[in-house]
Amino acid sequence: MKETVLDVLMYLFETFVDSELEPEPDRNELRDELEHAGFGAREIDRALDWLDELNSVEVAPSDAPQTAAVRVYDRYEQSRLDPPSRGYLLHLEQIGILAPPHRELAIDRLLALDTVEIDIEHIKWVVMMVLFSQPGHEQAYARMEDLVFADDPAWVH
Repeated sequence: MKETVLDVLMYLFETFVDSELEPEPDRNELRDELEHAGFGAREIDRALDWLDELNSVEVAPSDAPQTAAVRVYDRYEQSRLDPPSRGYLLHLEQIGILAPPHRELAIDRLLALDTVEIDIEHIKWVVMMVLFSQPGHEQAYARMEDLVFADDPAWVH
């Protein structure tokens, strides 16, 4: 089975997000854990770079009122995010989980996955990771977590 960057990221997220580890493991510890779990060096490097990029961005809270602006996707974004994917991002905005600045960060991180197809499951996981990485958005993260695990029969709430 060919592992993807998203598979590596999901593994890391599921393994470390609720762990009691303090402080957070460093890059070498993460690499060792991922190699031990059977992931390939290329995917590990790409996933760790992806995380570095995510963690380098902190969206400043905005006191500006929310506008009724519409996000227009450029040709490249449209080629990578099909209509159901773009509709799901809009839905997350409409139900108050995803603010426009976080939507932009999520789109950036989705495109950075460098996968052939981006589906709604990819979007759920990436949005959850984006929200987790941003301080002060715990409620939105919790709502997104509910959406991610809602259809997972192994998830116990």
